[in-house]
Amino acid sequence: MAGPAPFVDMGKKAKDLLTKDYIFDQKFTLSMLSSTGMGLTATGLKKDQIFFGDINTVYKSGNTTVDVKVDTYSNVSTKVTVTDVWPCSKAALSFRIPDHKSGKVDVQYLHPHAAIDSSIGLNPTPLLELSATVGSKELSLGGEVGFDTASASCTKYTAGIGLNKPDFSVALLLTDKGQALKASYIHSVNPFTSVAADMTHRFSTYENNFSIGSSHAVDPLTVVKTRFSDNGKVAMLCQREWRPKSLITFSTEYDSKVINASPKMGLALALKP
Repeated sequence: MAGPAPFVDMGKKAKDLLTKDYIFDQKFTLSMLSSTGMGLTATGLKKDQIFFGDINTVYKSGNTTVDVKVDTYSNVSTKVTVTDVWPCSKAALSFRIPDHKSGKVDVQYLHPHAAIDSSIGLNPTPLLELSATVGSKELSLGGEVGFDTASASCTKYTAGIGLNKPDFSVALLLTDKGQALKASYIHSVNPFTSVAADMTHRFSTYENNFSIGSSHAVDPLTVVKTRFSDNGKVAMLCQREWRPKSLITFSTEYDSKVINASPKMGLALALKP
């Protein structure tokens, strides 16, 4: 359906170029998919001297998807998603064990000229969230609001406008309850190279933060990304598809404002037999 994207996706293209796949730890992922519609993903992450891991199982049958994840701390997260509850809609029930207050229901409705997302917690004092965009695939205007029934207060409210063209995308967001203005831009220079930038201005402190980055496909199997931020940090990423759907990613980051600092390095290996 060629309608406006959900509000959460406004500015996502630029954000993905600047942040996606950067990792400065060691991560291993193994994914397997059976012909019966069941998928299994095992993930291990070593951060400093601490190891985290989880096993994720996804089962699809018709218009229903069941996603169950178990981590190293014995937390069990479950999400059941049903599409086409009514035309152009999707509903999801999620909860985490042993946290009995973590349950929530999400409902999404997509229309050729609107996209609506809502969420409500399944507890006596739930957190309510609602976001909506109106317009078209090219030009959209939207906002989101969160309300905490326990304190009877708004937890967030954001508004934004997005413009999408085949070779560029622009988003302007008023965030942090109107305390900050964020702009993002991504431009496809050619089929192999893209550049992106984002900038945030805080009205209360007059502080400006920005990041600029690029992505270049060296060949059909190799991508190189770079990023520079106003805090003096420079990062680079090299990702190689060494076999179909299996990726190896090397990332490094150097903080130029820290004297005698060693660069951070990370390696991620994703296998999909």
